[in-house]
Amino acid sequence: MDLNLGTAAMSDDAFIQAFEACQLDPAGFHHADHLRLAWLYVQRHGARAAEARLLEGISTFAQRAGAPQKFNYTATIAWTRLVAAACRKSNSCGSFHEWIKTHSHLLNKHLLNEHYSAEKLESSEARRGWFEPDLKPLD
Repeated sequence: MDLNLGTAAMSDDAFIQAFEACQLDPAGFHHADHLRLAWLYVQRHGARAAEARLLEGISTFAQRAGAPQKFNYTATIAWTRLVAAACRKSNSCGSFHEWIKTHSHLLNKHLLNEHYSAEKLESSEARRGWFEPDLKPLD
């Protein structure tokens, strides 16, 4: 399984530190990296605190990368909730790489399309605030 992790060689602590300091190359920060970050935050801080950290961090990361339009509040929360739900359903794993093998469906970056219509998810309102899924619940 190819995780396409541009940050695979980094330790978890170094990965978080580099993300929070906006020192990661935005071009090398892929979907699996977002999942890894969400998994780490959920593991270390719990689901609700992970949401807050990711909202702030990804928004800042997008702004510093010169792409603030890429930030989507609803998508950030939804992905964090999907990761947290998968964490609740599985035994504790020692690493993200072990965990994602069990939850490889999350590697599908279009997974939110099962939960949200494109109209809803891509709306300017969803980019600025939380919207419940309009197709199917997240958990």
